[in-house]
Amino acid sequence: MPRLAPVIREATPSDADLLLQLWAETTRTGEADDQARRDAVQALANTAADPEAMLLVAEGDDRIVAALFLARGPISPLSLDHAVHTSYLVVAPSHRRHGYAHALMEAAVSWAEEKGVEQMSAFTDGSRETNRFLARLGLGTVATVRLASTAALRKKLSVERARSAAGSNRHLVEVLAQRRTARRRQAGA
Repeated sequence: MPRLAPVIREATPSDADLLLQLWAETTRTGEADDQARRDAVQALANTAADPEAMLLVAEGDDRIVAALFLARGPISPLSLDHAVHTSYLVVAPSHRRHGYAHALMEAAVSWAEEKGVEQMSAFTDGSRETNRFLARLGLGTVATVRLASTAALRKKLSVERARSAAGSNRHLVEVLAQRRTARRRQAGA
C-alpha cells in the first residue's frame, strides 16, 4: 500500500494533460498533440456528464499516477441484470505495487454498491501482471476482447470471403473430376 492512503477521485476535464502523460507512460503511445488533448478534454467532459460512467484517478507525489474507467451496463445483450464494467486500469510504472490499483478497485466496488449493482467485470490490456492482480481479487476469465479498426476488419473479411469462395469452387472442381473419373471407369468396364 502507499505510505499514505492514495487520494481517489473522479477525473475532470482539467486532468486531460496529466492523464495523457500517464497514458503515454504506460502504453508507450508517445507525446499527445493538440488534437489528442482536445479529444481528451471532451471525452472527460462526456464521462463526467454521464451518470452511468466514471473515470477514477489516484493521486500520488502531486500527480495522477493511476486511473480506472467504470461503466454501468448490461451483463449481456439478453440480460436485464447490470454490471459495472471496469477497463483501462493503468498505473505509472514507478508507482506499481504500492496499492494504487487496489484502492481504485475498492472505489469501483463502492460505486457499484451505490448503483445497486452486484456484478463487476474487468477488461484488461492482457498483461500478465494485470491479469494476476485481478485473479487475486477473484475475477475470473469469461471472455477475450479483441480490437481492430473497421477498415482493417473490412479488408480481412473481404480476403476471407474471397478465400472461402475459392475454396468452395475448389471443392466443386474436385467433385466434378471424381464424377468424370467414375464415368470413364463405367464406360470402360
